[in-house]
Amino acid sequence: MSVFTLGLNHMTAPVDMRGRFAFPPEQLSPALRGFRERLMRALPEAALLSTCNRTELYVATEPSQVNALISPAIDWLAQQGGVSGDQLRQHTYVLEQHDAARHAFRVASGLDSMVLGEPQILGQMKQAVREADAAGTLGTTLHQLFQRSFSVAKDVRTSTEIGAHSISMAAASVRLAAQLFEDLRDINVLFVGAGEMIELVATHFAARAPKGLTIANRTLERGEKLASRFGGQSLRLADLPQRLHEFDAVISCTASTLPIIGLGAVRSALKARRHRPMFMVDLAVPRDIEPEVGSLSDVYLYTVDDLSAVVQSAGEKRQAAVAQAEAIIDAGVQSFAHWLDQRATVPLIQALHAQADDWRAAEIARARKLLAKGADIDSVLEALSRGLTQKLLHGTLAELHASDGDARRQMAQTVSRLFLRQAPRNPAANDAS
Repeated sequence: MSVFTLGLNHMTAPVDMRGRFAFPPEQLSPALRGFRERLMRALPEAALLSTCNRTELYVATEPSQVNALISPAIDWLAQQGGVSGDQLRQHTYVLEQHDAARHAFRVASGLDSMVLGEPQILGQMKQAVREADAAGTLGTTLHQLFQRSFSVAKDVRTSTEIGAHSISMAAASVRLAAQLFEDLRDINVLFVGAGEMIELVATHFAARAPKGLTIANRTLERGEKLASRFGGQSLRLADLPQRLHEFDAVISCTASTLPIIGLGAVRSALKARRHRPMFMVDLAVPRDIEPEVGSLSDVYLYTVDDLSAVVQSAGEKRQAAVAQAEAIIDAGVQSFAHWLDQRATVPLIQALHAQADDWRAAEIARARKLLAKGADIDSVLEALSRGLTQKLLHGTLAELHASDGDARRQMAQTVSRLFLRQAPRNPAANDAS
């Protein structure tokens, strides 16, 4: 089997383009089933990884099918995002075999992330594997690829300092807010959403003891549960426009496919605040906050891409560990490549076993007939062993006799290695002695 990866990430596509290809977790399995139905003739293995920074399709198929599948895969993904194949090609990368494995290992280890060494990607990759398994598209090859990715990531984390001095998007948000406000204890903070990222950001802000902390969520019960952890309040998402002016900082990260904080709502909030500044962070892909909000003079709006400079400044402290991590990844790639090579011989091994079983069955049947006729058991066993031996050696001896010159010498060495388990004797050397 061969593996290839098709994707776009924070280094190849802007946030609005990435937003078109963001798959909520519940859409991963249906999307994979649709992909496989589109390419039914090839029946490839497939997994889909989708985060705020990347969307990647991992595919395993027969080597002869790879080139034929790449273009249809791009067209399928382009259709999911509502763009043309040519538009998508400007922002994608296609990696094959060893390069695809290396990429998967680097992604799992956090080396390909906007935040160097960030740990969240590992959980997202594991979810991608679960969804592929649920969709019935996770075969043996991709299962091995991802399990080895997780193992390599664990080695990188435990054997290097790649995760040291980590600054996540959450920590970066607090750092930027601290640059705008003199004292974070004097501000009211609103978090829109109640998912894992919001929980992480809220934890960082809560550590700075802001004056007020509020969670706005579509489901009030879930918002209340998260708010209670931090001694905060909750409100319905529907009430947000009327209360937006109460908050100095707004951090949003939901799974909405459309912006939920519009330009008009922010304008009204600024007017009610008498143009006191608002700090806003949009961690969602697609965007939660309309991009035009950033043009307002009293709003400081940051997206996930804007935060990259902040997180990379801390990432420089970990660059010394990257070389060590890459060495671990190289070893993992070599191991996976060896496994793939071994897998390529599986059909041959199966055929050899089947042929040997046929020969064995034929000789046993002949022996039973001889015994039934009253033949001596020793002569029957002798005939059975001789028959098996002749069948096993016939093809090899025929090839040996049919070859000549260098081909025959190479064949002789191979036969000796396979059957005699020793180097062939050199008659010339014996004569010299």
